[in-house]
Amino acid sequence: MSEPREPRGPADPAGGGGPEGATRSLPVMEPATGPLMTKESPGAEPPPASGGGPARRFWSVRRVPAGVVALLLLLVTGAFLYDVTAVRAGRSALGWRRELAGQLADRPLDNTWVLVGAGVATALGLWLLALALTPGLRKELPMRRTHPDVRAGLHRDAAATVLRDRAMEVAGVQSARVRVRRRRARVRALSHFRELDDVRTDLDGVLQDAVRGLGLARPPAVSVRVARPGRKR
Repeated sequence: MSEPREPRGPADPAGGGGPEGATRSLPVMEPATGPLMTKESPGAEPPPASGGGPARRFWSVRRVPAGVVALLLLLVTGAFLYDVTAVRAGRSALGWRRELAGQLADRPLDNTWVLVGAGVATALGLWLLALALTPGLRKELPMRRTHPDVRAGLHRDAAATVLRDRAMEVAGVQSARVRVRRRRARVRALSHFRELDDVRTDLDGVLQDAVRGLGLARPPAVSVRVARPGRKR
């Protein structure tokens, strides 16, 4: 005789049976009604933002000239203020101020020391005006602005290093020197094999691509000169 079997529940879609394998409802995927979210790949470049604005040069803080001028003005105005206050209080003026007033009253305008003092004051004034009206930071090259609130710059030495590394990748180039300025990048390369014209043509193409890849607001013009290395003695 066969033994009576216990009743079993419906088969579990996951493959289980018995009391532990009771039927379970599967989740239902409903169609999304909102906008789809896409995930960009790590190497994908973000779209450039509009309205970046013009890329202007960076202004230098110039702490040293400002500190020197402020210190000199403080000393001069402090000395004059102390002397004037002393005279107002009934004391006699200091000797240096009496001597200065006497010299200014006795010496004519064409005196050598008067002309030297005027020249020094004029040169100092022109220097301060030049510092106030020019941006400074000539070694910082402004980069293209892709966002109105973000400004970026590239140092000339860093740009020269990038161009030199790219120039060394050209076949036939033994060594290269690069000097980057605001408007021009000068490349001097030595080639120990291949024709010089072929090396120069390859360098022109590679360096033009490298300059565009720097992302500068005003890419400098590239000047390339290729020569043979000198003989060792």
